[in-house]
Amino acid sequence: MDNRAEVREFLTSRRSRISPERAGLPAGPRRRVPGLRRSEVAALADVSVEYYAKLERGHLAGVSPAVLEAVARALQLDDAEREHLLNLARAADGSDALARPRRRATRQWTPHRSLQWTLDAVTGGPAFVRNGRMDVLAANPLARAFYADVYADPHNQANLARFNFLDPASRRFYPDWDLAADVAVAILRTEAGRNPHDKELHDLVGELSTRSDAFRTRWGAHDVRHHGTGTKRFHHPAVGALTLAYEGLEMATEPGLTLTVYTAEPGSPSDEGLRLLASWAADRETGTPSPQETG
Repeated sequence: MDNRAEVREFLTSRRSRISPERAGLPAGPRRRVPGLRRSEVAALADVSVEYYAKLERGHLAGVSPAVLEAVARALQLDDAEREHLLNLARAADGSDALARPRRRATRQWTPHRSLQWTLDAVTGGPAFVRNGRMDVLAANPLARAFYADVYADPHNQANLARFNFLDPASRRFYPDWDLAADVAVAILRTEAGRNPHDKELHDLVGELSTRSDAFRTRWGAHDVRHHGTGTKRFHHPAVGALTLAYEGLEMATEPGLTLTVYTAEPGSPSDEGLRLLASWAADRETGTPSPQETG
């Protein structure tokens, strides 16, 4: 795969973010560009300037793991960025096509009965499975109620990134909208490096880039991340403010899929909010209005 443009933009963006002081180098006078010079990265990685310039032009095919690790150290890449660089190198070699199992199209994927049973057994918080394109593929009843706005508009196609950038309801649902947007794009960018042949991902990125300036700007930043654990704030239309902790677990039996569970601190207002959400989810089946709808 010819991914030279992706490699070039990623390495250039990482180099521009490392100041000489941060790298332990003298700043010196008359620096015309932000960050490190190519010669400084080459020295830190113990390779020739010509060789590093070749790498930054996008030529990663055949580069040894030792050199990639040296470049990662020189650019002070975090774990997600280092993995992204390795994925770009595999794609340049064409080895990813051999090493990775072919993924079934989203529309053909259905959860095993045991997986759906597992999700449904989680009654204290939203639990769902998504892929790297941020399609919600399976969910427990509380997650379906939690993402009511996502499911309400068929144009979202149960895709969290599409909801984030194209649905006005996301501005209310995510009080920290800019942070949510940054995370969504970083997840998609990580998936693009991990699975560069995914046509549906390319189509999604093209759609979002065309329709959202906010997405297009973030996509150009080439940020990547692992999305494992943390805390987020939400505002649900039926129960109001929620502050939830989350755990994201990669599914060993389904490469590329993540099981995410949201929970609240026991006894907190958000814990009570989740109980109200569960009640609201049950009431939806009978047409009973929510507390906020009656308030």
